Amino acid sequence: MKVFINKRIPQIGIDILKENNLEIITLETENPSREEWLENSKQADIILNVGGKNKYNKEFFDNCPNLKAIALFSVGFDQVDIAEATKRKIPIGNTPDVLSRATSDVAFLLMQMVSRKVNYNIEKVKSGNWKDFDALEELGQELYGKTLGVFGLGRIGFEIAEKCKAAFRMNIIYHNRSHNEQAEKELEAKYVTFDELVKESDIISIHANYTSEQADTFNKETFEKMKPNLIFINTARGGFHNEKDLFEALESGKIWGAGLDVTNPEPMSNENPLLQLPNVCVLPHIGSATIEARNGMARLAAENVVAFSKGEKMPTCVNSEVYEN
Repeated sequence: MKVFINKRIPQIGIDILKENNLEIITLETENPSREEWLENSKQADIILNVGGKNKYNKEFFDNCPNLKAIALFSVGFDQVDIAEATKRKIPIGNTPDVLSRATSDVAFLLMQMVSRKVNYNIEKVKSGNWKDFDALEELGQELYGKTLGVFGLGRIGFEIAEKCKAAFRMNIIYHNRSHNEQAEKELEAKYVTFDELVKESDIISIHANYTSEQADTFNKETFEKMKPNLIFINTARGGFHNEKDLFEALESGKIWGAGLDVTNPEPMSNENPLLQLPNVCVLPHIGSATIEARNGMARLAAENVVAFSKGEKMPTCVNSEVYEN
């Protein structure tokens, strides 16, 4: 079987594919056009998709009738029309668990950087604007005993809640599609409505799987209900928040600060006004950017490919109903 990999991945993934005698197709250019991507996709039986802005929708599937499976190098699967793939009996694999710690580490890092206005202070040093002691200049806030609101308490959400509970003795509240009994038992997490999450949290951290129906969930109306000391953290998908509304909420003091590892669009323009605010920290989507996490993702994505090539069920399949009947 032919496997098309649209971007480079750690060698462990390549080795697994080669050990199983799979033919690998790669792109010759670093930033290929959509036409190049599509042409290579047409040749493949399986796609191992790494990042990118290309969408796997009805139009794509119509253009690639020989495609049999997609293995994503990510936990999120919002770039794939899952219903359309399922209808065509095309299994979609993803890479959960292996990046949960790394991504939660970045959320944990961001809330600390924002709480102490680290970006502002780094720039003060770099620009030579480090002046005499001023007891009231751009003060931060402490996180001890605050309430963490987790939007989407799955694997990554549990990791960040566990860190915050242990390090800062935070109270944990969360909003999910269903109750997380493990979190309620081990972390004394409390399930709340979305409105309660927005109104009661001192920090909100987003860890849900994104779908188009959730676009701009955090918007002007939502920000206006938040506490003025609220720190907003998004390491999931940029589509969850409206950036214009977020900027206005921060600039006007409706909320206290924001830490983003995801933006909409990505990359963010270096002229984005959010970057000029002292209470904002933006990272270039590095949630899973550790050696351990990326190796784990490459291994799991490759294992999904190999399993499918052998007529077996993918170890981590988003639409496992394709294997029924």
